Amino acid sequence: MFGTSTAFGASSSGVFGQTNTSGTHNPMKDIEVTSPPDDSISSLRFSPASIPNTFLIAGSWDNNVRCWEIQSSGQTIPKAQQTHTGPVMDVDWHDDGTKVFTASCDNTAKMWDLNSNQAIQIAQHDGPIKSIRWVKAPNYSCVMTGSWDKTIKFWDTRQPNPILSIQLPERCYCADVMYPMAVVGTADKNVIIYQLENQPSEFRRMDSPLKYQLRCLAIFKDTKKNAPTGFALGSIEGRCAIQFVQAANPKDNFTFKCHRTNGASYNSQDIYAVNSIAFHPEYGTLATCGSDGKFSFWDKDARTKLKTSEQMEQPITCAAFDAKGQIFAYAVSYDWSRGHEFYNPQKKNYIFLRGNATEELRPRNRRS
Repeated sequence: MFGTSTAFGASSSGVFGQTNTSGTHNPMKDIEVTSPPDDSISSLRFSPASIPNTFLIAGSWDNNVRCWEIQSSGQTIPKAQQTHTGPVMDVDWHDDGTKVFTASCDNTAKMWDLNSNQAIQIAQHDGPIKSIRWVKAPNYSCVMTGSWDKTIKFWDTRQPNPILSIQLPERCYCADVMYPMAVVGTADKNVIIYQLENQPSEFRRMDSPLKYQLRCLAIFKDTKKNAPTGFALGSIEGRCAIQFVQAANPKDNFTFKCHRTNGASYNSQDIYAVNSIAFHPEYGTLATCGSDGKFSFWDKDARTKLKTSEQMEQPITCAAFDAKGQIFAYAVSYDWSRGHEFYNPQKKNYIFLRGNATEELRPRNRRS
């Protein structure tokens, strides 16, 4: 794998569950990924289960997308990188694990062939592309891109023009795909659900149950049926919503507060944006990451918090689980939520790997 690709740094070593670094920047004592991006980290995605080795992709505001191999020992080996002419906003994998899709503020999306280390443009929008997802259906496969030009488009990677373009009510802020479902969140708190069978089409449109701007979303599945059944939304107001597409009981849909701390004065709270939501692939429990520099693990079915991390030196901008749900990756970098005056160029960006995710994300009522 990776043919002629070139490494972009030296490797590091460590054992999962133990740290290979020390210092206040790593209060959870997790594995530190070697050669992290030079600017804020926008997106993280692990390789699919279809390939034997584990790789991690990261997109960054430094215009680059990077790939590391994650060994069972915890060692992180930089493998290759590609670049855009603008910040990379999102990344995703082809289901066969040989290619990566990247979306950028340069209004283009690319397909990166990891074996040849060549990247070609596969999509074009009239504005920055905020989201990119691979769609694998029984009768077709394509790439879905969501843009600030108020469209989502579906692309056959072999053709220069989209196979389908759908107008959105506002700019695409977040999106996710789990066949046969796609969900898009836009400015003005619009949420649109699409069905992807035969051909993508709108299934339902709704107002977000959250009062403030959407920041992230993630689809979750019925773990028994292994099929998508709903989604979680995160907002700038330190609140998440759990929304079933077809709730058996309206009370199954709920919101909860997160990423808040007690304020300086009595009966006040400091409220932080929810930057990322990721669901454990086996248990259906979830992680939220916030501008407060913390991640939390939740059991949505029991409506309980499983764990909250120590506070990092900077916000946590994005997170992901590996295909087996054993590794939790999270990125620590500035998210600009407090404006330019709080940006400190002296602070490094980090990606950490937490290797005991299977145990920490296990629902409490199923613990042995």
